Amino acid sequence: MGVGAGSVVRPYGDTTGDGMVQVSFTLPVPHDKRAEGAAVQLANRMGVDPAMLVHARQMGDGFTFFVVYGRVNHLVDLSAVRVVERDFPTLSASEVNAVVRRGLRRKLSVVGACIGTDAHTVGIDAILNVKGVAGEKGLEYYRELAVTNLGAQVSVPELVEAARRERADAVLVSQVVTQRDAHLHNTREMAAAFREAMPVGRRPLLVVGGPRFDESMAGELGVDRIFGRGTTPGEVASYLVHALVTGRGVAR
Repeated sequence: MGVGAGSVVRPYGDTTGDGMVQVSFTLPVPHDKRAEGAAVQLANRMGVDPAMLVHARQMGDGFTFFVVYGRVNHLVDLSAVRVVERDFPTLSASEVNAVVRRGLRRKLSVVGACIGTDAHTVGIDAILNVKGVAGEKGLEYYRELAVTNLGAQVSVPELVEAARRERADAVLVSQVVTQRDAHLHNTREMAAAFREAMPVGRRPLLVVGGPRFDESMAGELGVDRIFGRGTTPGEVASYLVHALVTGRGVAR
C-alpha cells in the first residue's frame, strides 16, 4: 500500500496496520527455559507485547540467539524521516570516462583501503576490483581512473603516504569491523591525519563506506561522503566525477 508525504504508518505483519514486527538478538546465556523467558521479557521491555518466541538456538558456549514476533504500538511519521538523498546523476562507465577525459585531461587517481585492524576486504574489493559486485564492474574497469587498492589492515600513516605518492584525487575507505565503534574511531583518526598532513587545496576527497555507517554523519566524522550497504561501483564513480570534476573542480 502506497503512502503519501506526511503520512503516519504502523508496521505490517499479517494484516494491514496490525503493528506486528519481528526482532532478533543474542543474550549471553545458555539455551534453556529461563533463557527463553529472558528473551520474552526483553522483548516486552522493548515494547513488543504480546511477544512470541519463534526461534531460539545455542550460539557457542553460553550464548543464545533469539527471534521474537509480536505487536508494537509505535507509529512512524514519514514527514519526520531524514535521509541523505543522492544529489548527483548516476552515469554509465563510458559517461564517467568521458567526463574525466574532458574535464581533467588526465586520469582521476583513486586510493582505496581497509584501515586499522579491519581485514574484511569484501567491501573495498566490490567497489574497486574489475569483477565488481552483482554484475557491475569495479572502478579498475574505468579507463580514465587510476586505482590503487592497498588491501586490508592499512595504518592511517600508510594511507596518507600512499595518497601523497599516488597524488590521489580521492581516498576510499571500507570499514566492516564495528565492535566498540571501531569504524567511527578509525574514520575520525583518518580525517584528522589528512587535515594535519595536507592543506585544504591539496587534500583528497575522503569517502568511507560500510554496513553500519549513518550516511548523515559525514560532517561529524570529518569526511566528504559516506556510503552505506548496497552501494554500487557506478554510484561511487558517479559521485567522484560530480564532486571532483563537474561539481567543484579537482581537489588538488
